[in-house]
Amino acid sequence: MRRTATQPDLAISEEAESSEDPPETGPLRRCLVTRERLARESMLRFVVGPDAELVFDAPATLPGRGLWLSADGKVVEQGIKRGVFARAAKTLVRIPPDLRSRIERTLGQRLTDLLGLARRSGNAVSGFEKAREWIVSGKAGLIVQAADGSPEERARFIGGSKIPVVTASSAAALGKLFGRDHAVHVAIASGKLARMIEVEAARLAGVAGSATSGQ
Repeated sequence: MRRTATQPDLAISEEAESSEDPPETGPLRRCLVTRERLARESMLRFVVGPDAELVFDAPATLPGRGLWLSADGKVVEQGIKRGVFARAAKTLVRIPPDLRSRIERTLGQRLTDLLGLARRSGNAVSGFEKAREWIVSGKAGLIVQAADGSPEERARFIGGSKIPVVTASSAAALGKLFGRDHAVHVAIASGKLARMIEVEAARLAGVAGSATSGQ
């Protein structure tokens, strides 16, 4: 298969498509479309259910052979179009017509659940002043900002900080999690939860086709 100018990143060879993937061991997995080996936590895992339907395994815990894709909406669409799931599983696979939407909904709910857990455990605060205090004190390990917040205000809040920043949901949705009418800025304490939230936000952004993270 020749590379084309329109999809240089997704082009793969016949030989690569038919090659066997190594067993699921170690921290890396190979994408069925791009053939890149990436950190498993950043990727999307699928399994074939008993009814032959493809199931998105968001936490990567379901039994069965994992079928892995990069967390990219275009990669998901290419995987469906090229039939990589059936070829890798060596069996008939039924693809839900709304697979990409299902992935987005699942990842969005996981992100909401993690933010709620961070709030309840005292590992997150919202509001300009409180969140900014965590940045200044060095307690914050991640900043979450509402996607519909003012770009100028969001930039002013970050200032010269080098803390990772992700955008997630709307100000109204973030506010609801923190018992407020709206919240544009949320600071997450350094640690495992901050890392999990950052990873889920990146996966969701990739599938949705938007960039949400940066410095």
